[in-house]
Parts: sequence; structure tokens; C-alpha cells
Amino acid sequence: MRLYHGSKAKVPNCAIWKDDSSIRFVGYVRNDLGNLRGGQWNSGGQCSTEIEPIYDEIFLEKYPSKMRVLEYVLRQMKTPVIYLNINRLTDYRKDGHPSIYRKEYNSVQEQIAVETSQDYSHWCLPGVPDTWNELLYDSLSKTRGGFRRN
Repeated sequence: MRLYHGSKAKVPNCAIWKDDSSIRFVGYVRNDLGNLRGGQWNSGGQCSTEIEPIYDEIFLEKYPSKMRVLEYVLRQMKTPVIYLNINRLTDYRKDGHPSIYRKEYNSVQEQIAVETSQDYSHWCLPGVPDTWNELLYDSLSKTRGGFRRN
């Protein structure tokens, strides 16, 4: 709950700054908690064998209250804002988070050792960040003459 209240105070301040600023682009990055089997990334959790997306929304995590705060503040701003919510897009992918595909391994044994402890600084599935980039590029190219409100 503390993070929620902190977000509630921080986001409006950022919105006020944006409304008064000449800066035309602000980006936010989300850290993903992932969808691991067998524990967290540092205790044996992994997604290496996952190949199917989550089909039923009932299995997705609850939509974060801090995201609702962000969406509310964006609707109140004077400056039109483009908001690309990629959270749910990623949540449908069990393998849509950082993992073992961060480098080439010298041996099968080395790869197996890494699979037992997957990190969160590299992406498991290249398609997820590629999709984000395509959506961002498309959005920016459509708004070249100015911003539009969605």
C-alpha cells in the first residue's frame, strides 16, 4: 500500500512538470516480476520450457493500483499524452521476461547451470521487446505532426 500512496503523490507532480515543460517525450519503464516455475529467478525459478501464452485472464495478476493512478492522472493533464500500456501484452507471455538468453554458452553444462538460476537483466523472449519497439515506432510516426490523445 505504501508504494501506491507514493505513486499517487509522485505521478501528479510529474504530470504538472510535463504540462509546464517544453519537453515532448517522456518514457516510463516497468520492471517485470515474471512468470517463473519453481521459485523466484534467484532460487531455481525458470520458464525455459514454457511455449504457450496464458489464454485465460483469470490467471493474470491483478491490474496494479498504481497503474490506475497513472491512467487517472494522464486523463487530467492539459498536455495530450500518448500512453502505450504494454503491461498486459507482456503478462500474457509466460516467457515474456528476462532469462537465460543473454549470451552464448560454451557448453551444454554451462547452459544447464544457468537455467537453474535465471536473471532479470536480459529478455527470455526477443519478441516481447521487439513488439514494444514496433508499437512505440508506430505511435511516434503517426504523431509526427504533434501529439494526439488516446
